[in-house]
Amino acid sequence: MSGVPMPRRELVFPAGDLIDPSLEWLVTNGLGGYASGPVRGGLTRRFHGLLIASLPAPVGRLMCLNLLRVTVDDGTTSACLDHEAFDALATGVVRPAQFTLHAGLPVWRYEAHAWTIDKRIVMPYGQNTTHVLFTIVRSEGPLELRLRPMFQIRPHEGLLTADTPPVHATAVESGAAETMVTGTSLAIRWMARGEDVRDLAEAATAVAEYPIEHARGYDYQGTLVSPGAYVVRAAAGHDVSFTVSTEPWSAVRAVAPADALAAEHARRRSLLQLAGDPRGLAAELTLAADQFIVAPVGRSSEVARARAHGEEPRSVIAGYHWFTDWGRDTMISLEGLALATGRWREAAWILRTFAHHVRDGLIPNMFPEGEHLGLYHTADASLWFFHAVHRYGAITGDRTLCEELRPALVAIAEHHVAGTRFGIAIDPADGLLRQGAEGYQLTWMDAKVGDWVVTPRRGKAVEINALWYNAMRLLARWDVESGRDADAARWRGHADRAAASFNQRFWNPAAGHLFDVIDGGAGDDPACRPNQLLAISLDHPVLDPVHWQPVLDVIVRELLTPVGLRTLSPHHPDYRRTYDGNLHARDAAYHQGTVWPWLIGPFIDAWRRAHPDDHEMPRRALAAFPAEMSRTGVGSLPEIFDAEAPFHARGCIAQAWSVAEVLRTWRLLRDASPEPASSLAHAWSRDAHPSR
Repeated sequence: MSGVPMPRRELVFPAGDLIDPSLEWLVTNGLGGYASGPVRGGLTRRFHGLLIASLPAPVGRLMCLNLLRVTVDDGTTSACLDHEAFDALATGVVRPAQFTLHAGLPVWRYEAHAWTIDKRIVMPYGQNTTHVLFTIVRSEGPLELRLRPMFQIRPHEGLLTADTPPVHATAVESGAAETMVTGTSLAIRWMARGEDVRDLAEAATAVAEYPIEHARGYDYQGTLVSPGAYVVRAAAGHDVSFTVSTEPWSAVRAVAPADALAAEHARRRSLLQLAGDPRGLAAELTLAADQFIVAPVGRSSEVARARAHGEEPRSVIAGYHWFTDWGRDTMISLEGLALATGRWREAAWILRTFAHHVRDGLIPNMFPEGEHLGLYHTADASLWFFHAVHRYGAITGDRTLCEELRPALVAIAEHHVAGTRFGIAIDPADGLLRQGAEGYQLTWMDAKVGDWVVTPRRGKAVEINALWYNAMRLLARWDVESGRDADAARWRGHADRAAASFNQRFWNPAAGHLFDVIDGGAGDDPACRPNQLLAISLDHPVLDPVHWQPVLDVIVRELLTPVGLRTLSPHHPDYRRTYDGNLHARDAAYHQGTVWPWLIGPFIDAWRRAHPDDHEMPRRALAAFPAEMSRTGVGSLPEIFDAEAPFHARGCIAQAWSVAEVLRTWRLLRDASPEPASSLAHAWSRDAHPSR
C-alpha cells in the first residue's frame, strides 16, 4: 500500500496577502464527530472547534474544545499563530504562509525570521479524539510554545449566548487534565506532549465573535474560558502536540499523536487502493467521500442490534456542519460514496440499517440530533431506496441482499398502493402517485420557515412519479429473476399504467417541458425545474424518448450552470438570484433558483442516455468542480451555490450528495470518454454560462 500516491491540494499565501475568510478545513472521525475552522485561523461559525464529539443520545454532538491559542517564543520575540495577540507576552501574529491538504488532512506552514513550524490535525478513526501536532522544521535556537485551550462546552448547535459554566480542570499529571461535563458523567480530557512540559495555572476568558452566524441572523457572541495553559520547550526536528478527547485515559495515552497520524495515512491509502488507485480529482473525492460514511453511535440500540447480527451499522451524514443522517441523501449518495469507491460491504450495511427502520412503507427522512427515532415526513426517500438497492446489485453482483431486502421493498410498494402517511397514495383514477399534507414538505424541495412551506408541491410531483415507475419496473424485474411471475405481473401493471398516465398528463406542449406538479391545489404547475430530469435519468425512464431532447434543451438553456443546476428558471416570478440574509430570506431562495451541485449527476445521466456518443457536454458540465475544491470547504464540495455568477458557495461546506454525484459521474466519464480525464479540468471556466 505504500506505493499508492496520496493526493495533495496546496494553497500559498504570499506575505501581506489577506487569507480568504471563507476558506475552511474539515477533519472527521467516522462517527459523525469532526474538527473544523477557517484556514486562516480563529472562529467564524458556532460549529468551528477542535473537537466536536459524536456521543450517544441524548447528548448528540458536543462542542468539547473550541480553540487552541498558540504562542511561539524564540527568546527574542513572541508571536501568536493565527489569532490576535491574546497572550500578554506576544508582540505579533504569524499567519500561515501555506496550507496543504495532504491525503485529505490539513497541514499549515508558519514562517518567522527565526523559525518555521508545521501544524497538522488528525482525528483517529472511530474515536472522539483530536491531535494537533507541531513540527519544528527550522529554528535558530530553542523555542517555547505556549498552548492555551479555550472552551465553551455546549451542543454544537447550542446557543452561544447561554451562560458559560466554569471549566474545573483536574490535573492528572504534568501536561494533562480533565473536566466533567455539567449534568453528565462525561469527561473531556486533554494532554500536552513535548520534551519539557510545564503547567501554567492561569485561568482566562475571551469573548469570541462569529461573523458568519451574525450574517445568518443567529446569536454570534460567546464567552470562551480557559482553566490554564502549558509551556512546552522544543528544538528543530522535534514535535510538540496537544490532544483532546472524550475517550478513557488508557485510549488517550495508547497511541502517540505522530503514530496516530501515520495510522490514519495508512487507512487512507487503503481507501484509495480499495477504490482502484484513483488519481487526481477522483482520489481527492474518494477521501472526501469517507467523511460522510459513519457509524451512527448516537443510536446505541442500533449499534447493538447490528453487532448482534455480526455486522457494523453504517449511515451517511448528509453534510457538515449541521446535518445528521438523512434517508433521501443517503440513497442518492450511496453509489458515489460507497459503490464507486469499492466500499461494498459498508454499502450493504447502510441499506440494511435503513431497511430496519421502514415504517408504514416509508424510510426515515432524517434522524434528529441526539435522538433514537427517525422522522418519516418524506415522499421520495423510500423510492430512492429501490434505486440504491438496484445500483448496489448491478455493481456488486450480489443478488442475495436484494432478496433479503425484498420484504421491506414489497412493504413500501404495497403501502404506496393502499395509501400511507402524509397523503402518499396511488390515485386509482390514473395510477399516478400523489402526496401532500398540510404543513409538511415531503419532496426534496423541503424548505420550511415556521408554518410556511416554501415549495409545498402537494399533488403529483414529476420526480416522485418517475421514481415510482422506476421502482415498479425494478421490483417486477427482481421478481421475474426469483420466479415470482404473478407478483412481477402485478408490479408491471402498476408501471404500465403510471407510464401511460405520466406521458399523457405531464407533457406540457406549450412550454416544451414537463409540468413540475399536476393536480395540485392550484392546478398544474408549469414551473421549469430540474426535477423532470429523473423522468429520463433513472435506470427505467418513464418519459417517452420523443420528449427527451426538448426537455434537455430547456434544462441547458434555463437551468444548467458551471456548478450544477438551478432549481427554478430565471424567468419565473419566484426566482431568487442569491441565497443569503437571515433564515427567512435564505429558505425563500433555497429551491427558487439556488444551484445544487448534486443535480449534475441526473443531468449527465439523462444527457448520456439521449446522446450516448457525446462526451463533450458531460465534460463541460463537470469542468468547474476541480477549482471548487480549493474554495470554501477545501477538499470537498458545498451544498449549494448562488443562482448567478460568480456562483458563491453557500450552505454546508461539505455535502454528501454533491461529492457523491461529482465523483460518480467523473469516474463514469473517465471510463467512457476517449479523452483523458485531465482534459475535463479545462473545458469550462467557472464564470462561463452555457446559455450566453
